[in-house]
Amino acid sequence: MINHYPLWKNLSIFFALALACLYALPNIYGEDPSVQISPVRGAEVNQLLLSETRAKLQSQSLETIGDELTEDQILFRFKNTEDQLKAADLLRLKLSGKFVVALNLAPATPDWLRAINAAPMYLGLDLRGGVHFLLEVDMKAAESQAMQRLSNDMRQYLRENKLRYLGVLVDGKTIRIKFRDQALLDKATESLRGQFKGLEFTPDSSAALNLIARLSETEVVSIREYAVQQNIITLKNRVNELGVAEPVIQKQGDSRIVVELPGVQDTARAKEILGATATLEYRLVDVAHSLSDAINGRVPLGSKLYQRREGGHILLKKQIIVTGNQIVDASSGLDSENGSPMVSVSLDGPGGKKMSDVTRNNIDRPMAVVFIENRSDIKLIDGQQVRTKTKIEEVINVATIRGHFSNRFQTTGLDSSSEARDLALLLRAGALAAPIDIVEERTVGPSLGQDNIDMGFNSVVIGFILVLIFMAIYYKSFGLFADMALAANLVFIFAILSLLQATLTLPGIAGIVLTVGMAVDANVLIFERIKEELRNGNSPQASIQAGYEKAFSTITDANITTLIAAIVLFGYGTGPIKGFAVTLSIGIITSMLTAIIGTRALVNATYGSKQIDTLKI
Repeated sequence: MINHYPLWKNLSIFFALALACLYALPNIYGEDPSVQISPVRGAEVNQLLLSETRAKLQSQSLETIGDELTEDQILFRFKNTEDQLKAADLLRLKLSGKFVVALNLAPATPDWLRAINAAPMYLGLDLRGGVHFLLEVDMKAAESQAMQRLSNDMRQYLRENKLRYLGVLVDGKTIRIKFRDQALLDKATESLRGQFKGLEFTPDSSAALNLIARLSETEVVSIREYAVQQNIITLKNRVNELGVAEPVIQKQGDSRIVVELPGVQDTARAKEILGATATLEYRLVDVAHSLSDAINGRVPLGSKLYQRREGGHILLKKQIIVTGNQIVDASSGLDSENGSPMVSVSLDGPGGKKMSDVTRNNIDRPMAVVFIENRSDIKLIDGQQVRTKTKIEEVINVATIRGHFSNRFQTTGLDSSSEARDLALLLRAGALAAPIDIVEERTVGPSLGQDNIDMGFNSVVIGFILVLIFMAIYYKSFGLFADMALAANLVFIFAILSLLQATLTLPGIAGIVLTVGMAVDANVLIFERIKEELRNGNSPQASIQAGYEKAFSTITDANITTLIAAIVLFGYGTGPIKGFAVTLSIGIITSMLTAIIGTRALVNATYGSKQIDTLKI
């Protein structure tokens, strides 16, 4: 009997291993301490800005080891973190208010590897350092706000349709509407059911001529999902102010949001930004007075001069039509009449009424959207860096009122679909959809993160070496085959994690350590089977064949049950548990391939075509 693989299978194994080595390679190059400059509020990065910032750094003797200019950022690389921190402080002072200056760790991957999209794994917060928040969205407040909004809409709808009512009262999760007579109640019930699809209307059994409205189960789910998603959008918008290079903001469970800010150590500053306020205001443009006079200091009474985001000034009426707090929803799209970009906006009841009153009397007059935000900037005062709070008010859009509208309308006059998407985002992200509470916070220092990396690396190396020594001593040449397969297994794990751009955490390292031990379990089963066959008097070649075949089902059963547990951990676990589950799942799959197919290829290459009397096992 001869044990051998066909040529195509050996070539496939070699090609897969070579590919894995190639994509695992970026992880050995490490990262450079870097400073990242990103534009905000219509600013742009260009070659001129790169030259100016480079000259500014050189004037302070801050040497870079490289710089990069892309469409959306400038990146400076430094030799050490000391120069990185000095450069970040210097650039924040120079570019304050115009650009976000972020600390970053940029991969030092060579260009030829980047050309084939080979990149290192991301490091989690516990390995890089930073701030972790677990936020909980107040779902009761979200439902209460929805009920208040719906009750206001109902009042307006009943008035507009001349359905006289005696009162509309919000009572917890229900809205109670009282009418004068039964005929009016029946008519209003039919009309309201057609208008408010997310509510269930039933007569009040405890009081005559009362109509009860309750949120349907699907509407409750929709309100809760909207509150979480809206808050995530708002938080992402605000986190940009922290200058965090790779923030993680994601939903956890039904009502919680995880915010991880790598590199941030100031929790007070992070809380300030996450809890900051931003809003919008709709105002009429003052076309009756001279803009040039206002710019020269003669601003008329009842008007105010504003800065336009794209540059220049505009004169607006002081009277506010509606604010961002009255915006229920906003979405971008195309105008059905001419196909131009537009933003569809929905207001609550009071906001819709005010908008209706204003637009009825101001058709063909321009209306502006003012974005207002409180920001914190770093300024140099008397030689010291001082954090100052500033209020930014800028006009982000001006459009002509084409017709009378109230709580639903379109904002047109936009230059592109991307501008429409940005405006819809600003309209939605002006304020949190529901209150949030910080239920957990922790800070991981950069030195602790490096300690975690060192300890995790040492644990993998020590475990790996001990397994190598044991297998080589106990199973001799077959143990060396297992050792080579184990090394290949680690390469495959790092390559797959890098290809997926997965985030490696400390629990993820634990999963790799566990995989190192589990990977040789399959070989132990196979080798013991071979030894058993030899004791039964079978020939070495027959023993190899039988050992691999008979151990396969046992290995498969053991690994599948572990894989099921890992999948359950990934499905129900939180961030750190997911990291453990991911590396464990990948390790289980790769260990089966290397332990069974890899070692078999090595055994076949060594013993397969020979007539042998004994095996070194």
